[in-house]
Amino acid sequence: MITRFNRLAIELPTPINPDANAAAAVQELLGGRFGEMSTLNNYMYQSFNFRKRGKLKPFFDLVSSITAEEFGHVELVSHTINMMIYGTTQPGDVNDAPMEAAKDKRNSQHFIVTAQTSFPFDSMGKPWNGDYVFSSGNLLMDLLHNFFLECGARTHKMRVYEMTSNPVAREMIGYLLVRGGVHILAYAKAIEMVTGVDVKKMLPIPDLENAAFETTRKFEAQGIHRKLYTFSDKDYRDIAYIWAGEHPMGGQLETVIGAPEGAPMPELRSISEEFAPGISQEDFVQIWERLKKNAGMS
Repeated sequence: MITRFNRLAIELPTPINPDANAAAAVQELLGGRFGEMSTLNNYMYQSFNFRKRGKLKPFFDLVSSITAEEFGHVELVSHTINMMIYGTTQPGDVNDAPMEAAKDKRNSQHFIVTAQTSFPFDSMGKPWNGDYVFSSGNLLMDLLHNFFLECGARTHKMRVYEMTSNPVAREMIGYLLVRGGVHILAYAKAIEMVTGVDVKKMLPIPDLENAAFETTRKFEAQGIHRKLYTFSDKDYRDIAYIWAGEHPMGGQLETVIGAPEGAPMPELRSISEEFAPGISQEDFVQIWERLKKNAGMS
């Protein structure tokens, strides 16, 4: 079971201008083969299907705790896309084509299908596919796959970072470059425990050094590149058997019981030209009265 908090992993900056085309590129980090939908579902099904988790508990705990973090990453990328698209169109008379600006954007589904919000598809609008999930039942094969998946995800984030200077996108990508580096290292260390081979010597593939990326620096200054969270107050603590020792860039690795503090969740505003959410002020008053009556508050 999952405990959910109404918090976002980090605070995202308030965008100044809409940037729908950059949001289309960011969609690759959500619904692409190496996007957050893939990391979430790969680790989730591996944790569901894990065999002999009693005797191999540190590995089960590792995959399970990272699964919980990936849910938050899906959420973070989705909100980034939402914030980047908002404001592309303006309210107006339906006969005056108030959505005309949308027709020249790279992903028209953002305007026709999702009302200027994120969706599990890639940068070209291709839906995320369950075929992207790898759950072999073989511990070492799954760990190797996860290591490769995280390296691919990191490469795509680096490329999208270079495609846009949008501050919302770069803040999100900077954070996920740091946290993705944690997952790459964690899976490398897990493979080392199973095989005795120092997979860290395969790094960089790509390089875990983040100094070149401006928005990663404050997160590394906070030491979060050395922290792995259990995302539970009681369970998954055996990740400490794997997540131990020194980080390749220096400093001791730290297992943190629980989850990061997080930041306030962004508020999605109405877009009347999209009929979203389709609730007028008059409707809201009536709905609120019904809610109070139903709860015995009136």
